[in-house]
Amino acid sequence: MSVIKPEIDTLLDKTEHNPFLLCSIASKRACDINNMVRGQHLRVTAIQDFDDITTVVSGKDPVSIAMQEIEDDTLGFVKEDFDEEIRGANAIVL
Repeated sequence: MSVIKPEIDTLLDKTEHNPFLLCSIASKRACDINNMVRGQHLRVTAIQDFDDITTVVSGKDPVSIAMQEIEDDTLGFVKEDFDEEIRGANAIVL
């Protein structure tokens, strides 16, 4: 499995060329998306017999949604909070 859209190079540009940071941000957001969907699913099933929330979200991978949010600049990180030692560990070697 590989990231085709959005392109991995674009995503790495937005995360200081640090694959660990990219994976951390995307996985945290994907977990948040899963929790939101689960919460909506439980609320809907408590109210009605038919669950249309799962139908709307089915087929959309939370990791893909998170990657798209990173590309669109709607999801990011605070650079000042990112550990200085880790930041330099994945520097681009030319």
